[in-house]
Amino acid sequence: MRLGRQFHHKHPPLSSSRKLLITLTLFTFVGAAVIADLFWASSSAAFSAFRYVATTLPLNRSPRLIFSSKSDTLVKGKDPKKYDAQGRVLTATFADLPAPKLQWEQMPTAPVPRLDGAAIQIKNIFYVFAGYGTINYVHSHVDIYNFTDNTWVGKFDMPKKMAHSHLGMATDGRYIYIVNGQYGPQCRGPTAHTFVLDTETKQWNELPPLPVPRYAPATQLWRGRLHVMGGSGINRYTPELDHWSLAVKDGKPLEKEWRTEVPIPRGGPHRACVVVDDRIMVIGGQEGDFMAKPGSSIFKCSRRHEVVYPDVYMLDDDMKWKSLPPMPKANSHIEFAWALVNRSIIIAGGTTDKHPVTKKMILNREIFQFDLDTQKWSVIGKLPYRVKTTLVGYWNGWLYFTSGQRDRGPDDPSPRKVIGDMWRTKLSF
Repeated sequence: MRLGRQFHHKHPPLSSSRKLLITLTLFTFVGAAVIADLFWASSSAAFSAFRYVATTLPLNRSPRLIFSSKSDTLVKGKDPKKYDAQGRVLTATFADLPAPKLQWEQMPTAPVPRLDGAAIQIKNIFYVFAGYGTINYVHSHVDIYNFTDNTWVGKFDMPKKMAHSHLGMATDGRYIYIVNGQYGPQCRGPTAHTFVLDTETKQWNELPPLPVPRYAPATQLWRGRLHVMGGSGINRYTPELDHWSLAVKDGKPLEKEWRTEVPIPRGGPHRACVVVDDRIMVIGGQEGDFMAKPGSSIFKCSRRHEVVYPDVYMLDDDMKWKSLPPMPKANSHIEFAWALVNRSIIIAGGTTDKHPVTKKMILNREIFQFDLDTQKWSVIGKLPYRVKTTLVGYWNGWLYFTSGQRDRGPDDPSPRKVIGDMWRTKLSF
């Protein structure tokens, strides 16, 4: 009450003319602000931002993330009204999805770290192929892990003409069929060479080359034929829809040329490809990838725009592609990150949509389960850290993964260190 009196004493009542002037001034400021806001909203940048939020905001009550433009940090559970005025609300796509806690046990580290390698399991033996050691160095050998003894038990060389990363690969239980991929380090292009390995004799033989080179195609054996689908084109970036098959038996081709099959609905590399219940399933992937920098003598990698997707397709008896329920979140770099466990497909790690502000690649930590009977996805656990291009195996109730490229830390999901770590956890469901 005293404050009101003092204020009244020092400032006499306003005249009618001064009141009118102040009122007109306020209306002028408000009108100008409204007009400026309308101009801003009509701009293409504003429309794009609105469209992004409208198309990505989850309909359910997902955990909220706040992005601070000052610190580039993702923070869970913050109230945007109480956060930095410059902060932006992001969708839960960029957060780890809720999942049960798993107990992980670290196993013997692989002989070398590798990124974008390949792996095939035959009974208790795990064959780990090629991959980058660093961006400037690629491996040209196979390491062998014995799940029974939990030891790395040997290695042998690959053919000199065989690609070093982004391979397509499948097995019939003895022979491993290897389809092209990238030859050399950095961002060199793909090859068309294909090979077969006899795991009992460790002998290599060549198969007829693909009609054109492909980079990271989805590959599987189905009904006596080796199927190769999608991947990226010769520039390492353009998603391709081509689908070819070759009749094979006991490690030998039964035809001289690849046969053209029904194109895959969506092209691109880095997808899981699984044969189960006499069907081919292709899971996740992306359109676009790094390309060689124009004019670079070493084919230096240069980032380009890529779109990661959660799509799942199945090829049926009529040779028609059918869409199945998509993954809980977009996921790529999972071509050898899967295993079949008790009527389920298990997928570990990968990459999701890039960060909409920093444009950095975002790694996944989740272990996804697709129940083949109910055709439903769920998240059954998390890896020790976020990691892409994991090489996954399953033996005697244990889920194993090794290698890949892990995150920068718990608060930074972008990729950093290439690893050779081997981990396992007990699965029961």
